[in-house]
Amino acid sequence: MSQLNNTPVQPKERNIALDFLRGFALLGILLLNIQSFSMPEAAYFNPTAYGDLTGLNRLVWIGSHIFADSKFMTIFSILYGAGIVLITQKLEDKGRGSAGLHYRRTFWLLLIGLAHAYLLWFGDILVAYALIAAVAFFFRKLSPRWLLILGTITLGIGALLQVATAASIPNWPPEMIAEFQAEWQPSAAEIAWETDAYQGGWLEQMAHRVPASISMQTQAFLFWAFWRAGGLMLIGMALFKLGVLTAKRSVPFYRNLLIAGFALGVPLVLLGISRNFAAGWAFEYSRFSGSLYNYVGSVGVSLGYIAAIMLIAKSNPGARFIRPFAAVGRTALSNYLFQTLAATFIFYGHGLGLFGQVERTGQLLIVFGIWAVQLIVSPIWLRYYRFGPAEWVWRSLTYGKLQPMQAQPPAEKALA
Repeated sequence: MSQLNNTPVQPKERNIALDFLRGFALLGILLLNIQSFSMPEAAYFNPTAYGDLTGLNRLVWIGSHIFADSKFMTIFSILYGAGIVLITQKLEDKGRGSAGLHYRRTFWLLLIGLAHAYLLWFGDILVAYALIAAVAFFFRKLSPRWLLILGTITLGIGALLQVATAASIPNWPPEMIAEFQAEWQPSAAEIAWETDAYQGGWLEQMAHRVPASISMQTQAFLFWAFWRAGGLMLIGMALFKLGVLTAKRSVPFYRNLLIAGFALGVPLVLLGISRNFAAGWAFEYSRFSGSLYNYVGSVGVSLGYIAAIMLIAKSNPGARFIRPFAAVGRTALSNYLFQTLAATFIFYGHGLGLFGQVERTGQLLIVFGIWAVQLIVSPIWLRYYRFGPAEWVWRSLTYGKLQPMQAQPPAEKALA
């Protein structure tokens, strides 16, 4: 009995809508991450810092900013919050404690994230999720109403921090302004140094990757990620409890959410683009106040995406179109790490060494290629194995024993 209560969620217990949404978000997040893999760090936040921003390249950046920037990370944060409730409820409904499992799971995710960040790519988000999940766990039993209120307040604190920082700039000492300006619009020498590092071997890449990872896990975490992802995790808990993420709400509900999300989110993001270009992407405006349009607007667009995915899932949950995305979602950690391995091989010096040489249009084609591999390989993998390789390692460490990897044969599934 205890053994049954202390096992991972099995394929037959999974919700296809959740897996579909997770797979959709996992694929979409590469649209933004590819810029971090392929260009100097500053170009991720300031599109004028590096590379051509005219013609098709400009259109690719605008499209990715409207429909991808912060949108898929928002969905992932929401889903992580939902996952906390899903996993802990499974145990608590059977009269078992959930804290031990949650914190083992979180601990091992933290170690996986640290390895990912310091050995492969500084843009890792797993460390932030693990640290926030350690706190979010205590709020899991609150009502949806209170989770929505606290989540919105937490998001709001992140926005207020940016407003307060922007207002304080006139009082900064000149050397502090110069430091922020250099990070926002690096010199040709600084860009050349970063490019040389990533076009070099794995050890040479450490010169940038290690300090960038430390910055992500300290300054960026305290100023941005904790409030942003933390607030969204609480909202995700509420949305899961309300049945929003599992296609349990009505078609009119999702239709209205889709319309409202895009109607509120897209114009706000477009306004931000206009205002930032009008300001010449000056760090005094665009680094802080100018980023708020997308900070807020991305939540609306993300809710629109969630509604669209739920409508598709409700219309035909067994559709062939859904299955590859759901397979990617079931193996999300493996696919997240695969994206890093593939992209760093393409752009870093231990592989093809194309860092700094591929314009945004070319980056988009690479994204399409990686998507194709993931959408084809993930369903095939799951025909033979229950988990993705990274999921298997994570689960085995979490549960303290090797998990069965082989997929159940069809006859066995029919008897389950």
